[in-house]
Amino acid sequence: MVKKLSQLYLEARKAISANEDKQTASLLARNLLSHVTGKTNEQLIADLELYGSQAVCDEMEQAVARVVSGEPLAYVLGEWDFYGMTLQVDKNVLIPRDDTCAVTDLAIKYALFLSKTPRILDLCTGSGCVGLAIGSRIKDARITLADISREALVIAKKNVTLQKMTGRISCVSADALQKAPALLGKFDMIVSNPPYITSDEMIGLDDSVKNFEPHLALHGGDDGLVFYRSIAQNYKDAIKPGGYLCFEFGMGQGEAVCEILEMNGYTILERSRDYNDRERAVIAQRKDDSYGYKENNV
Repeated sequence: MVKKLSQLYLEARKAISANEDKQTASLLARNLLSHVTGKTNEQLIADLELYGSQAVCDEMEQAVARVVSGEPLAYVLGEWDFYGMTLQVDKNVLIPRDDTCAVTDLAIKYALFLSKTPRILDLCTGSGCVGLAIGSRIKDARITLADISREALVIAKKNVTLQKMTGRISCVSADALQKAPALLGKFDMIVSNPPYITSDEMIGLDDSVKNFEPHLALHGGDDGLVFYRSIAQNYKDAIKPGGYLCFEFGMGQGEAVCEILEMNGYTILERSRDYNDRERAVIAQRKDDSYGYKENNV
């Protein structure tokens, strides 16, 4: 049975209100209706008394059921905004979060001082959000998006195409827990938002994360530091002398991550905080005295 758009909205808000406060339920209902109809919020307000097609009504019902089940809105919509870009997402990649703007900002700050056409590797790329954001600001950068998940790389490739960066961003398969493939070559910068949730923390994750987002992109080993140790050691030779390694890390991991970097021959240059004023990212420079470079203090 077809229904007016206003009725679809009210029914959705009521169903979602069982799990969310009224304001959140209203926002989610509006976002879902905008998505299934392809209308902007302004268009919806003007068209609320129009009837939706049977296909729209059916799709809205399914979308509401997914949200009520606890599935994140980003997966229901199939897209999410990050750093001014709308990116495709699905259950094979983490949903881009505002926290990750910290490592993105830090990488861009230092990438601006790299030589012309710098090579940058986004390791554990997922949706490709960090590498694409860097590419949107550093127009001459040649960026490689790397992940061990083939399914994640499918999404990353779609996002490269959507953002019209196919000429300078490529996607490759690479394992952050193994030696860097020689075919990757040398990079001026490696940036990574690796899995960093500890085994104990995995148990206590919110259901919307634990039940829907990929554990492959979340679990960082018993202490959450497995990927930092591996990347700092196994990808060091993939960084040019004087090049940078930039990490996002979890709450309370800053000192441990910096210690790992220093033990593997890097100089810590800067640590930064996210929008919630929590320490979230670090950038370090590869030390190699045999090459006689001078450390760069931006």
